[in-house]
Amino acid sequence: MKCRRCKAEAVVSLPSHNTAFCADCFLEFFSRQVDRGIHEQKLMTREDHVLVALSGGKDSLALMLELGRQGYNVTGLHIDLGIPQSSPAARSVVERFCAKYGFPLIVRDMKNEGLAIPKVKSMLHRPVCSACGKIKRYFFNQTARKGGFNVLATGHNLDDETARLTSNTLRWDIAYLSDQGPRLDDADGFTRKVKPFWRVTEFETANYAFLMGIENHYAPCPYSQGASFSTLKSLWIDLEEQMPGRKMNFYQGFLERGRKVFQGVEEKQGEALAPCERCGYPTSAGMCGVCRIREALAEKEGCPETDS
Repeated sequence: MKCRRCKAEAVVSLPSHNTAFCADCFLEFFSRQVDRGIHEQKLMTREDHVLVALSGGKDSLALMLELGRQGYNVTGLHIDLGIPQSSPAARSVVERFCAKYGFPLIVRDMKNEGLAIPKVKSMLHRPVCSACGKIKRYFFNQTARKGGFNVLATGHNLDDETARLTSNTLRWDIAYLSDQGPRLDDADGFTRKVKPFWRVTEFETANYAFLMGIENHYAPCPYSQGASFSTLKSLWIDLEEQMPGRKMNFYQGFLERGRKVFQGVEEKQGEALAPCERCGYPTSAGMCGVCRIREALAEKEGCPETDS
């Protein structure tokens, strides 16, 4: 198979684009897709101060590297979740990556916050994924606001977004469908959130990371067994094999025609947000979710609460 652009030997085949590329041409294709996605959705400019959430996985590290190569003003943020074996390995990968490329890095350690995920899990009678996500989003936004960053970028790719859209559609979750998309504007105490990889697939990101020689942390979270997203991603992989390009058509169709419908409904039904009575984080419940977790942990341990 030959590269579509230069006719050299191809190393990456992309049926969804009906094409194939050699290594150099694929990297150029990837960069153009990211650039196109940023400009189509007006995600950010090179004057913005961008905080990039770094988990240690291939997607977030690839995002940091590509944004840096494109000249964006980026700083990394790693949330150390305090999970034995998994968290130290992920943190080490992130620290080595940022040191190698000269990127500034902020680390927030959940053990120091009293919110290590094993500790949180011990008080729950359900999977910890929801609480973990809530804690990460809290510290993403808090760090961005306090650090003067006006954009928070995450490495979610087209596969992630398609799986999430499918999940929200299966539940007809109007609140989540109304804000789904590559850009969520700053409002009510939240920093603008962007997903510059929305036009590239997980397969494409994996090839980019491999060709760029990015070391990444790939061990799955020990608490993620049975996560529904994995099932939905598998369904889309099978569908994409039979109908190449369907993922992009589905997601772009929603952005162009579906999202505005749900946004209109949510504007009428949505609950007003106000600062958390304890920490000031935006919430519709008086006390935000993370402060409720802190309170539950304090009650379980029989000791006074600590505020962040």
